Amino acid sequence: MPKIICCANQKGGVGKTTTAINMGCGLARKGKRVLLIDCDPQANLTSGLGIFEPDHTIYDVVRGRPLESTIVQTLDEVDLVPSGIDFAGTGVEFQESDSQTTQIKQAISSARLDKYEYIILDAPPSLDLITINCLIASTNILIPLQCEYFALEGLSQLMNSIEAIIEAQGVMLNVYGILFTMYDKRTRIAGEVVREVVSAFKEFVFDTIIPRNITLAEAPSHGKSIFSYDPQSIGAKSYANLVEEIVNR
Repeated sequence: MPKIICCANQKGGVGKTTTAINMGCGLARKGKRVLLIDCDPQANLTSGLGIFEPDHTIYDVVRGRPLESTIVQTLDEVDLVPSGIDFAGTGVEFQESDSQTTQIKQAISSARLDKYEYIILDAPPSLDLITINCLIASTNILIPLQCEYFALEGLSQLMNSIEAIIEAQGVMLNVYGILFTMYDKRTRIAGEVVREVVSAFKEFVFDTIIPRNITLAEAPSHGKSIFSYDPQSIGAKSYANLVEEIVNR
């Protein structure tokens, strides 16, 4: 069975989609078979991999289309289930469904995905029904955490939500790791956030820290991962280190 990793954080702008793209593409560069599933109606992961106006999206999947029939190939050696703005109203549809929290899980379970070693879900920056669907569909949760003060409040809220989902749904959710992102060593708050999170959640924290890096911000606008856009950048080297940690865990 593939390892299903959900990149989740209810706070936006923390590097969640950047991490999903570059973690997936980094794993693919090491010969791993990877499927990315864009579950965010903003579809930044989809456009970040150079896919525009796909024929079918994750919205079609939750409406009954077989997941494997929506998969498209990207230039970065990963497969992708795209998203689109039509997915934005899905939370309302989930509320009207008897399986409102398990539709994405059911879609993945019923698909023929045995060839993949990793399935990576990019959840929306919220704690709505779409994100809950993503968490329940996953075996592991990766939490990108921006090195700023308000990120600490969001982390506690997310951890509490994960515990509530485990208790209410009776599912196994493993916090795969907390990944520090947008780290700026010139600021005092960045170091303070790292120290505080390590003190509270040491067993969950990745050794890799993703620095604030302009090429990481530029790459998606070119529809490329950091490995295709600037493989010698500090951003590429940092995500390569993260991939090594993931493979060795």
